Amino acid sequence: MMSNKAIFFDRDNTLIEDPGYISSPDQVKLLPGVPAALIQLKKMGYKLVIISNQSAVARGIVTIKTLKEIHSELRRQLAQEGAFIDKVYYCPYHPDGVVKKYRRESDLRKPNPGMILMAADEMNIDLKQSWMVGDRYRDVRTGINAGCRTILISFPAHPPEKGPDDPQPDRKAVNIKEVVNIIKMYGDHKATPAPAAKTTTRKIPVEPKPEKSPPKPPPAEPVVQAVRPVEPVSNKQKQKQKQQQKQEQQQKQEPIIGDKTHKLLEEIGSHFRTAKRAEMYNEFLLSKVAAGAAQVIVVVCLLISLWFLMDPVRSIAEVQTAVAYAIVFQLMTISFWLMQSRK
Repeated sequence: MMSNKAIFFDRDNTLIEDPGYISSPDQVKLLPGVPAALIQLKKMGYKLVIISNQSAVARGIVTIKTLKEIHSELRRQLAQEGAFIDKVYYCPYHPDGVVKKYRRESDLRKPNPGMILMAADEMNIDLKQSWMVGDRYRDVRTGINAGCRTILISFPAHPPEKGPDDPQPDRKAVNIKEVVNIIKMYGDHKATPAPAAKTTTRKIPVEPKPEKSPPKPPPAEPVVQAVRPVEPVSNKQKQKQKQQQKQEQQQKQEPIIGDKTHKLLEEIGSHFRTAKRAEMYNEFLLSKVAAGAAQVIVVVCLLISLWFLMDPVRSIAEVQTAVAYAIVFQLMTISFWLMQSRK
């Protein structure tokens, strides 16, 4: 029975910087937050495994010995921060390699799941509880082919390119810190709490209290109603009542008549104000048009004076004449605007 769970990491641009093909241990540089993330995942009970394609071996860029030295340097830098990797798996094969020994296709090469399946067999790993983390859709397909859940790290500076046939990951993250948060939220490291025991409460029967009968009201005493005699109304009182009614009707009619007169006066005043505004507007419009026309003539005179000034055939007197006309019309413009402002 598989008892362990693991996080499978791509190496380059996931745990360390990727300058291209790393060919020396001096090029190993951890990405920010990687040691702290590995420490947290280790505390959650995960095995930490690197799954990496290393076609640089087949291409003759690096030897197996140098590759092991690179991984030793990676482990050393992690150990300085208190973090550790359980195991490193790499595939040195590539069908276009120049080294004959490694020039072939292999089930270990991602997106084939060979390295993950090998790690699961050697380390007793339950793949359903495990995650594949990488920065390319090739890593996503590798995890899916192996039966793992997948997280794609998509750095904002250089997001991965997605092909038409590339599958979607289970989750996406912008860095290794978010990877940890996703696994905390969706991983299986948390123990399922046992259901709370049901508690039953015993009800004690309560006898109802006897209702008190309301006291009987005392017998009602007989009510005696006094009747006031109606006095006869005299003729003088009738006349006074008629006069009061007439006065009340006149008072009710007066405000109605006053309101109508007030409305009529308001309409007449509004008519006169509208006519006066129209007259003022016409005067304003004429003065404004005259001022605008004079200003246009000023501009034309100035342009003519510039033209005369640049023409060697023209005399200074002609230039002065054009400027004089411009001054005259400018004064007219100012006069029209002053007339307009006074109105």
